[in-house]
Amino acid sequence: MTPGQLGEVLGLPPIPQGTWAEEAVYVSPAALRRRRAPGELAARLRELPGIAGVRVRDDGFLEIVVAVPGELVAEIGPVASPSRGVSPWADSPRTWSNPGFVVRYAHVRAVAVQRWAAELGVGGEFRPELLTGHLDRAVLRSLAEVHGRRVSRDPGWAAYAGQLALAYHDAFERAPALPVGDEEPSALHLARVRLAGAVRDVLAEGLAALGEAAPDVL
Repeated sequence: MTPGQLGEVLGLPPIPQGTWAEEAVYVSPAALRRRRAPGELAARLRELPGIAGVRVRDDGFLEIVVAVPGELVAEIGPVASPSRGVSPWADSPRTWSNPGFVVRYAHVRAVAVQRWAAELGVGGEFRPELLTGHLDRAVLRSLAEVHGRRVSRDPGWAAYAGQLALAYHDAFERAPALPVGDEEPSALHLARVRLAGAVRDVLAEGLAALGEAAPDVL
């Protein structure tokens, strides 16, 4: 179950909650906005495939737990985003102290992973259930925000792109998407390559919204 699919049922994008380290939770006020009994909507959601649980909070909001958070990767792709002004970031210094560099470099890394994966023969069937490591889940948690950002009056692309970039840098360095040495390509490698592709597409969308072309090299 993906945020896009949930949004179709709820009538508005669900909001990811928490760190997702233990469970992938979305929150939604849909029952209140649609003037429906929260328990009724919760019961409907529990019948859907991919839903691990639904809790009704005291305030009427629903907490929806998805069984395979990695499924959201499959619904993220390139999005044409018109430029909305002048970038808030300078080109230099090209160090970790510059949030613009952090975001651009994350995009460059995500692009490179796609190229290297093709050269190393990483392929096969995408298995989103393999994205269970805490670093992978941190990236997924950040990606889960993109639907809500797109429909927000104040999407905060700069802060969001920085948050996603930092999560991806951690995953890139400590949860490799590519085989090392004599290691054979695995289904987990492919899942992480697909995750990197989603990061690439969302960062490119955010950079375009901020008035920048997403770089492939620095």
